[in-house]
Amino acid sequence: MATPMEEDEKKSIAQHHISREVKRAPNRLITDEAHGDGDNSVVMMSPAKMEELSLFRGDTVLIKGKKRHETVCVVITDEETDDSKIRINKVVRKNLRVKLGDVVSIHNAGEVPYGKAIHVLPFDDSVQGITGNLFETYLKPYFKDAYRPVKKGDTFIVRESFRPVEFKVMEIDPPDSPFCVVEPNTIIHCDGDPVKREEEERLDDVGYDDIGGVRKQLAQIREMIELPLPHLTYQRPGLERLFRGLKAPADLILKRVSRLDAFSGYLFH
Repeated sequence: MATPMEEDEKKSIAQHHISREVKRAPNRLITDEAHGDGDNSVVMMSPAKMEELSLFRGDTVLIKGKKRHETVCVVITDEETDDSKIRINKVVRKNLRVKLGDVVSIHNAGEVPYGKAIHVLPFDDSVQGITGNLFETYLKPYFKDAYRPVKKGDTFIVRESFRPVEFKVMEIDPPDSPFCVVEPNTIIHCDGDPVKREEEERLDDVGYDDIGGVRKQLAQIREMIELPLPHLTYQRPGLERLFRGLKAPADLILKRVSRLDAFSGYLFH
């Protein structure tokens, strides 16, 4: 197990690389938690960073994440946000396929067209047991006078009623733009069968971000298990046999040997 000095050294090296990347490209920022649940259409940056990037409160920005995933949001200032970070809620992080601590790039989206119409559908597993008019209960209050930017293919969660419902943007008009702003005259269609959740979306449903209060333990799990797997070296007899055929992370099973909050009690099984 690493000594406190080694831990500090690793943290310093990681912070150094992140700082170099941010300095080299000022529009690349580290993903940080939103305040509370945050807003699905809003991201937060420090006043200094917004000034550096020539952004103004209320501008629409294009955010690029992993695997060529991107989305659009409205940016506002937040005095509590570090200059190297951007506050993004879980819904937007999911659309970008990023997690807390990942780096995203920010670009001014320019003039985003108003949408003539959009077509959204709920996910089937989020509306089971729900009756009534989804438009009146969820979509109408969510979009009313909010001027929310949306992107085709993105998902969003509406918490207007007793139970949250997740929707997916199926189509937008104008069709020649990947995104648009939903304004009061935009027609919102929600007719059609609910969407079945794809396997990729199911895998993204629950992750480290859903576990609160255990940052140190999660960092230890990443360091001890995730990071070594692609670069395994066998220092002792028997380890080669133990790890032969192991594919990260699908074939890795963690066995709990103590209380739920004792992450240090997980072992290879």
